[in-house]
Amino acid sequence: MLRSMYSGISGLRNFQAKLDVIGNNIANVNTYGFKKGRVIFKDLMSQTVAGAAAGNENRGGVNPKQVGLGSQIAAIDTIHSNGSTQFTGNTLDLAISGDGFFKVGNVDGTNVFYTRAGNFYLDEVGNLVDGEGRYLLDGEAIITIPLDSSSMSIAEDGTVSYVQDGEPFTAGQIQIAKFSNPGGLEKVGSNLYQETGNSGEPSEGAPLEEGRGKIASGFLEMSNVDLSEEFTEMIVAQRGFQANTRIITTSDEILQELVNLKR
Repeated sequence: MLRSMYSGISGLRNFQAKLDVIGNNIANVNTYGFKKGRVIFKDLMSQTVAGAAAGNENRGGVNPKQVGLGSQIAAIDTIHSNGSTQFTGNTLDLAISGDGFFKVGNVDGTNVFYTRAGNFYLDEVGNLVDGEGRYLLDGEAIITIPLDSSSMSIAEDGTVSYVQDGEPFTAGQIQIAKFSNPGGLEKVGSNLYQETGNSGEPSEGAPLEEGRGKIASGFLEMSNVDLSEEFTEMIVAQRGFQANTRIITTSDEILQELVNLKR
């Protein structure tokens, strides 16, 4: 069987995966805190027809002769560049300007996840939670706002303040988790990430400290997907897919000619 046919098949699989990633990016163009994906290709092993030879006093060297056997996916990256911020005017909508993630989970430290989506709410007793009821954690503690408070505010350094009976109080300070390799985080859905062995352990602390970003109250971070870039990549992937199908059909026609040699 012709090697070119199998090379074409590998190309089809890779460009299909690229289209899958592009489709997911476009589907999440309006998802708060979403970070786009990117597919990187690399070549498969090459079959050596003739090896390299060093030169001597009578003749120069000879380069190796190799036939490539297709391509494969080298990586599917998550690009953690900052998205644009959208003003909402809601105090509990938070955006991180810079590096870091919000930490959400249970009070006992289980089911801990990290997110860039800062749409938070108050539950029935005044605890700060995300849309699925996970607590926004201040270290291992939760942040609670009395329901009878007259106003509340969140500063750039994460300090949560409120006014009750005309007196100012501090409810806590929102912590930001920073990873040495955010690209190593694993997406688990619902705008959440979880720590992996390659992400490094989170360095938790106050905003604006040790390279962590600041918090902007009343704003939400938009997706960092650029539609013009995604549509361009879609065209490239489509043409690459078509080119590989042409390789397969051409290889098939050559095989048909070989079969027809015997009549």
